[in-house]
Amino acid sequence: MSRLGINKTYKLYIGGKFPRTESGRYYTVNDSKGNLIANMCLASRKDFRNAVVSARKSQVPWSNISALNKGQILYRIAEMLEGRKEQFITELVEQGETKINAKTEVELSIDRLVYYAGWSDKYQQLFSAVNPVSGTYFNFSSVEPVGVIAIIAPENPSLLGLISVVAPAIVGGNTVIVLASESQPMTSISFAEVINSSDVPAGVINILTGHKEELISHMASHMDVNAMVYCGKEDDDIKSISELASNNVKRTFFYKKKDWANKQCQSPYFIEKTLEVKTTWHPTSV
Repeated sequence: MSRLGINKTYKLYIGGKFPRTESGRYYTVNDSKGNLIANMCLASRKDFRNAVVSARKSQVPWSNISALNKGQILYRIAEMLEGRKEQFITELVEQGETKINAKTEVELSIDRLVYYAGWSDKYQQLFSAVNPVSGTYFNFSSVEPVGVIAIIAPENPSLLGLISVVAPAIVGGNTVIVLASESQPMTSISFAEVINSSDVPAGVINILTGHKEELISHMASHMDVNAMVYCGKEDDDIKSISELASNNVKRTFFYKKKDWANKQCQSPYFIEKTLEVKTTWHPTSV
């Protein structure tokens, strides 16, 4: 007898758990022929607020973890993604990618995680300094995480784009809430499963799926979000984010028309964008 397959249920990822959206809503993802391949949670503003609470709770403990340990955790994510490579290739193909492009994207995603794992204990030396001053004191500049970052991930490439903006943010000691690609969301939730089994503390990475137009204003205006990353090209969205973010002097970063497969899209300066510089004055003698 033939049997029915067990289709995967794609949920949200908030605080290290996989809840369904509190609204009970969903939207469909179809293949190139219009056939249904998945139902995705349609995240609400309440889901986003829950994710911010979780990210805020985890931010200080995560930032206090040693740089070496952060690098080890990112390398562990890469290891786990390598072990499930075929699954991610299949999901990208189902969402319209060619087999060759899907394989390239997954492998670049793994390599990008390893790249930022290597920078985890090195960027501090690059962006910190001992400043020359005239007086009986030292002046040090050191970098600290911005805090909680809301991210609108690239639509395409959905997996590589998401990893390219999340990895430098968490290496810098930040926690993130990511709104995944709306058109190709399946790999983002599968990636959440990888995160969940890769020693990443709960709340460090939170992943939502849904409509950008429903959440973008709330993400930009939320008073407990310290920075926002927008990966899109709509000028109206950029203008709206800039205006709403000014209410709490939220830092904003806009990545328009990025070729995320290009090696120029991996750099320690992507980490630097998610950092603040703290300057300390210290007397040379008491």
